[in-house]
Amino acid sequence: MAKKLAYLGPAGTFTEEAALRYEPQMVRIPFTTISAVGNAVISGITDEGVVPIENSLEGSVNDTLDLLIRESKLQIRQELVLPIEHYLLTKEHAQLAEIAVIYSHPQALAQCRLFLEGNFPKAQMVAAHSTAMAVEEMKTSPVPAAAVATRRASELYGATIMAKGIQDSLSNVTRFAILSLTDHPRTGQDKTSLCFSFQEDLPGQLYGVMGEFAQRGINMAKVESRPTKEILGRYTFLVDVEGHREDPILNGALLMVGRRVSTLRIFGSYPAYSTKSLEPKPS
Repeated sequence: MAKKLAYLGPAGTFTEEAALRYEPQMVRIPFTTISAVGNAVISGITDEGVVPIENSLEGSVNDTLDLLIRESKLQIRQELVLPIEHYLLTKEHAQLAEIAVIYSHPQALAQCRLFLEGNFPKAQMVAAHSTAMAVEEMKTSPVPAAAVATRRASELYGATIMAKGIQDSLSNVTRFAILSLTDHPRTGQDKTSLCFSFQEDLPGQLYGVMGEFAQRGINMAKVESRPTKEILGRYTFLVDVEGHREDPILNGALLMVGRRVSTLRIFGSYPAYSTKSLEPKPS
């Protein structure tokens, strides 16, 4: 029986493209929210799930970070990075000068801010759950509208491409996380993602945790924070480090970090991204 892969849908999103590139033989099942993708994996509806986790222009996808912090059963098994090219789509025979509303996912609107503000200064920007759903909303809009979406969405939903490559930067890429109930075995070129928090806000706590990695020569590829949503001014810190959690040096660092913090959660160890992640697999 073919394995099942949940993804942030509907069809025509960048996440679907990531799912296609990751494992085209898997049965793809779309879900409308990142939380729903995670729940599908936890409940066993699907074997794995694909969600966006970071964009090179707009930073981390907070819904994905919050999901990983909240759901202890979920693990990151893989990561892959895709170049993102946005298209301006309209109904057939639409006139750009008449566009009054532009629909898209908030991240896509932000990634195309310069183009949209320069060409449609009076248009209203309306958030949609996904770039694909934005095309559907554009097609049913009672006023002249456009959508920022993918080329595949134009093909799936019969929209007209009015402009391509409208993102603010040509180096726009998004990192996607493959979620599972287990992470990946050691490969020798790995990355580990984790989060931690403190019971009290005291001087030097974060410095002490960072020192556990620094004194062992472990590179921290990323450090950021998210509110705990419990007390104002309290944060959960999220870190990506080089190495696998089973590597003796990193394992020792994690043991010492665990003694310094009130909560420690390992999101998983997985192969670090390489340029091969951009190459589509054969169908």
